[in-house]
Amino acid sequence: MLLPDSLHPGLHEAGCDEAGRGCLAGPVFAAAVILPKGFTHPWLNDSKALTEHRREQMREIIEREAVAWAVASVDAAEIDRINILKASILAMHRALDALTLRPQFVVVDGNQFTAWSDVPHQTVVKGDAKVGNIAAASILAKTHRDEFIRQAALQYPHYGWESNKAYPTAAHRAAIAAHGPCPLHRLTFRLLPASATD
Repeated sequence: MLLPDSLHPGLHEAGCDEAGRGCLAGPVFAAAVILPKGFTHPWLNDSKALTEHRREQMREIIEREAVAWAVASVDAAEIDRINILKASILAMHRALDALTLRPQFVVVDGNQFTAWSDVPHQTVVKGDAKVGNIAAASILAKTHRDEFIRQAALQYPHYGWESNKAYPTAAHRAAIAAHGPCPLHRLTFRLLPASATD
């Protein structure tokens, strides 16, 4: 099913989404994308519904075809300081700040957002599978985060991030238990199962 490019076709509407909220390490990334009016593509969908190869292909298409796009992040220390929800919204605000074209409306995946500037906004539950510009943002946020984690895996090879992408897998937690956390770990998250910390 082809997704509509936006919910408000008469406006420059930016779609926003984040990636990496549930990870144990690294920044949370967010993207903001304004698609051209009438933009469609058969592969445009929630990033989680695409293979890694297809996501990378769509990243190139989106970055080439979008009217404007930007990706921003909030690092682990800041996540620990303000909490992951506020950090996710802050990353989206930073992405919106970085757009070369000021949007007239913002649509956001999920059900929680804090107003950005004086621009009206709307949250859309499962919006990354319903609205093209949110789907595009989900793809950019995910691919940029994965690129960061692949590089970080070279710096901190113990944790298997090249395969687990810093999500809380058993192998990742076993590596934390064996080697301790690194500077990219989110220390306010439960890095080890409760039984391992008793």
